[in-house]
Amino acid sequence: MKLIAASAHSAWATGQKDLNHVLLPNDADPRGLDLSGIERIDLHFPKFTDGRAFSQAFLLSRRLAFKGEIRATGDVLVDQLAQMKRSGFTAAVLRADQDLSLARRALARYPGNVVGKYQGDAVAPAPHFASAP
Repeated sequence: MKLIAASAHSAWATGQKDLNHVLLPNDADPRGLDLSGIERIDLHFPKFTDGRAFSQAFLLSRRLAFKGEIRATGDVLVDQLAQMKRSGFTAAVLRADQDLSLARRALARYPGNVVGKYQGDAVAPAPHFASAP
């Protein structure tokens, strides 16, 4: 997962002109989007307690097979990163008070596809420990 500091995101977003991206409100249904030509979809967390963007990311990545970047923006905390990756996010813009090096260390605790799979989910119902030989 690509991690972006809040200051880098705002500078990058205003300087980039050729990337086809969409900012999807967190109350919008992604199934209504025309994904042709879209390279990045920004999903917004107005508060860290509002989890609707998790559902949107899941729909985009797994049900709609969107292959572009799914970016978390807004009130994004280090504690949410493993679940974001598990839900389908490919990038996250950390809230301004979140430490980028701490975020990298937090994600490194879960190598490869083990991120957050200590319990089952809708995609893989068996927990990680149950799939071991």
